[in-house]
Amino acid sequence: MYRPARVSSISKFLNPWVVFFTVVAVVGIVAMIVGLLIHYLAFDQKPCFYHSNVRVTNVEYNDQLSSPGTQEYRLLSERIESMITNAFQQSSLRNQFIRAHVVRLRQEGNRVTADVVMKFRFSKRRNPESMKGRVQSVLQQMLNNAGNLEISPSTGITTCGVRPDLITLSAERVIGGSQAEDGDWPWQVSLQVNGAHHCGGVLISNLWVLTAAHCFRSYPNPQQWTATFGISTPSPRLRVRVRTISVHSNYSRVTRENDIAAVQLERAITFTRYIRRVCLPAATQSVVPGSTAYVTGWGSITYGGNTVTYLRQGQVQIISTSECNSPASYNGAVLPGMLCAGLPTGAVDACQGDSGGPLVQEDSRRLWFLVGIVSWGYQCGVPNKPGVYTRVTAYRDWIRQVTGV
Repeated sequence: MYRPARVSSISKFLNPWVVFFTVVAVVGIVAMIVGLLIHYLAFDQKPCFYHSNVRVTNVEYNDQLSSPGTQEYRLLSERIESMITNAFQQSSLRNQFIRAHVVRLRQEGNRVTADVVMKFRFSKRRNPESMKGRVQSVLQQMLNNAGNLEISPSTGITTCGVRPDLITLSAERVIGGSQAEDGDWPWQVSLQVNGAHHCGGVLISNLWVLTAAHCFRSYPNPQQWTATFGISTPSPRLRVRVRTISVHSNYSRVTRENDIAAVQLERAITFTRYIRRVCLPAATQSVVPGSTAYVTGWGSITYGGNTVTYLRQGQVQIISTSECNSPASYNGAVLPGMLCAGLPTGAVDACQGDSGGPLVQEDSRRLWFLVGIVSWGYQCGVPNKPGVYTRVTAYRDWIRQVTGV
């Protein structure tokens, strides 16, 4: 009537040690499989850049297409990028394709040629030439064999206003805010007097830096100045001497009007992942109140304090001139060539030592434009006393005349 063998089998199966070792074994196998998948998906792949020159046959070139800041440039670039993105998303490379970016629109005859960089992620074991052929095949199908489709590996993107991918921006302030990572803001410059940080600056070409005119009131001699690049002022990635300083001829110490200067470097620099130029806006480009901007610099983190040695970053908002000129704020002192940014409640602001540094905004194509240059303000982070910046769009013609950019 009894079945001892069966009872014994059930008891053995339910033994806690047997259950424990079984679970450990299963978990170990699953972990090994997951680890292999992660290794294959993350470590077995590498980013690859490919460059293509695409001729747009139905668009005539005009001067508005020479600057990334114009609406015509943005619209045409977005159309080309969208066309390429759709083609790859519908192809066998849809899982490898990351993005397409128009580096430049240039003139060929009376037509437009777009220099395009495409980013993919391929297995390290793949033959680059075979991948190149697959990329070229998709482009040929997309363009129906029209245009110059010669594809060649690219070492990276050297257009203006491009940051390394996968950067997360801190929402904290420069005063008491977060430290920037290497390459976060590759156009940031430290302008130093006799080896010590004095003002910020922003790289607009391989030879020119924009900054504030008031930085040179005490030190007008170019031979005293050096420009450094990288997030650390004591240990920069690059150090270049200054050749000339061009201060706006109508700069006023009293009203702070025309607080802008252009610094020419002693030699042209080579762009890298960590050193790039920012985009300059068109004179007509709109800076919308309430929109997000970022200010960076080595300024002090408390009013009256010392400058810092590692670059800091902060998120601010554009404030309308009418609000900034209210009696509770600057009571009419903000002139048309100026721009306010911060928060009405204070706390988020540039400070001493940030002068001349950049205020930038990102557009829909993930390009960064210089909209302001740190100029002045009442102390740092005081409620209703936001930072006041030189409005770059107001000086676009002056910048072009002095620098050719």
